[in-house]
Amino acid sequence: MSYIFVGLGNPGEEYQNTRHNVGRIFLSYFAKEIGADFSYDKKINSQVAKGKVGKITVTLILPDTFMNNSGKALKDLIKNPKSVEKLMVIYDELDLPFGKNKISHNKSSGGHRGLESIIKSIKTKNFARIRIGISPTTPTGKIKKPVGEEKVMKFILGQFSPEELKALKKISKSVNEALVNFVNEGLEISMNRFN
Repeated sequence: MSYIFVGLGNPGEEYQNTRHNVGRIFLSYFAKEIGADFSYDKKINSQVAKGKVGKITVTLILPDTFMNNSGKALKDLIKNPKSVEKLMVIYDELDLPFGKNKISHNKSSGGHRGLESIIKSIKTKNFARIRIGISPTTPTGKIKKPVGEEKVMKFILGQFSPEELKALKKISKSVNEALVNFVNEGLEISMNRFN
């Protein structure tokens, strides 16, 4: 059973560089890093790439189901505790400032619908995830999170600026390292090192 990395977001060009697609963006960077190419897999309605971290096979998945149904892609792939241990989901996090990322494990969805869909589909929250911060901050570094559903939707579906996209590319190096670490050294060590 290979490791499975999932990058959450929405398919289609209009969503490509939106904040809500940061999981897809980062997993695409990782695919480049390990020389893996995505192709469409009809069975799970996702873009799928296979590659290696050292000698270990990793499967990268970008669900094409739209965010709120992300779990459908994993329903047939994650079937037992062993496969849950090898799952890592990458997604956008409003509770973290832009540029800050964190590995979490066994937490609730925190209202993130893509994550909620995965938890429902695989019937557990006991998996690893990398939360990518997308919220703006005040000059003193406090988070300025949008408030109210309409403002939140507008913000998460808004495009990253060219400067932010440049910054994401830099940040992706540490996320790539975290993914490699997760495969080679496990969750605990990755959390200690990355967080």
